[in-house]
Amino acid sequence: MQNQAEIDRLKTVVQQILDEAKQQGASAAEAGFSVDNGLSVAARLGEVETVEFHCDQGIAVTVYFGQQKGSASTNDVSPESLQETVAAACSIARYASPDQYAGLPEAAQLATVFPDLDLNHPWAINAEQAIDLAIECEDIARHYDPAISNSEGASVNSHQGTRVFGNSLGFLQGYQSSRHSISCSVLAGSGDSMQRDYWYSVARNPDLLESVRHIGEKTAQRTLARLNARSLTTRQCPVLFAPEMASGLIGALIGAISGGSLYRKASFMLDKLDSQILPDFVRIHEQPLLKGALGSASYDAEGVATQTRDIVSNGILRGYVLSTYSARKLGMQTTGNAGGVHNLTVDSGDLDFAGMLKLMNTGLLVTELMGQGVNRVTGDYSRGASGFWVENGVIQYPVEEITIAGNLTTMLRNLVAIGNDVDLRGNIRCGSILIEKMAIAGQ
Repeated sequence: MQNQAEIDRLKTVVQQILDEAKQQGASAAEAGFSVDNGLSVAARLGEVETVEFHCDQGIAVTVYFGQQKGSASTNDVSPESLQETVAAACSIARYASPDQYAGLPEAAQLATVFPDLDLNHPWAINAEQAIDLAIECEDIARHYDPAISNSEGASVNSHQGTRVFGNSLGFLQGYQSSRHSISCSVLAGSGDSMQRDYWYSVARNPDLLESVRHIGEKTAQRTLARLNARSLTTRQCPVLFAPEMASGLIGALIGAISGGSLYRKASFMLDKLDSQILPDFVRIHEQPLLKGALGSASYDAEGVATQTRDIVSNGILRGYVLSTYSARKLGMQTTGNAGGVHNLTVDSGDLDFAGMLKLMNTGLLVTELMGQGVNRVTGDYSRGASGFWVENGVIQYPVEEITIAGNLTTMLRNLVAIGNDVDLRGNIRCGSILIEKMAIAGQ
């Protein structure tokens, strides 16, 4: 459901900016205009904590004088403000040092086909209804078990936005999208042990959100399961990353094969193109045109057409993740990834979560990670973790206050299996990942 009149309104403003940039002497220009509306409510212990209505808009313009670049932004769409914003960008560009890699994409790389990706599903929910949902979700979690003693609350969010992007090569396109979510977090106590956990659901279409009953019950179950956690002795063992943790592992790989890391030579994946980086059963690919998915787009942040493509197939790195600028720095072509990847999909094996536990047999299931201990330059990986100790494929007890460590190059090569328990709540679509062996630092 697209409101074409609203898209056209934004297109008119973007075209005015591009015309103004040309009038002020710019040899090339690009501009984006976004408008976002939304509702966010939070409830805690049965009471309303916050109700926020959002209405934001912003314009960003980049101009080029040859290979000198300048950018400016504003949230004021009056003709005077637009003129001043373009003038500010032009002034910056005139003083900037020339950069031989700067500039718009090639015209032939711009998107020309714009299928309806089913991204916009407004939620006809008012503040009172959202509050009722949040309170109901939290109540279900809080009253699930007497051990649940407190709550960090529940929230309901609904957002809708319109985005238009244009450049002086004649590209001018826009679309509308929505994003809705429900989340909950509670605390449970047993003796000296106090634990918290959460669950959430997110979707473009509110009809596809998990029910508040499911979210509340899952929040409670996850929290209770963590009670009376203990540490482990230092050891080496297999590690199974739960789906929501596995996507972070894949994200670290994508960061290392992204243009900025590569041209700065700050990546453990330097010169690995066409090399075996994962076992031969692994395929990682982009699916930018999936209908209704959270990462879908027919063009990237520069207007370049997105591509359905393999980044890894048969475990071999087939392509990098590049914008126009980073591609030029590397002597390559943009891959349509200015602004990131689009529905990055890690193909699953045949095993569900229970099957992955059985395959691991004895080892560590990781359900939460702390800290930013990923060194993109060396691939060294060390993060605080909590989860569960597993023996004979069965969860035995919760674990906390440990650190897991390894090197991503080795971890990726020693990937044993990928589960079909895929988490679809983000831009990286991945099931649980079993790594053959990692170092565990505990007591």
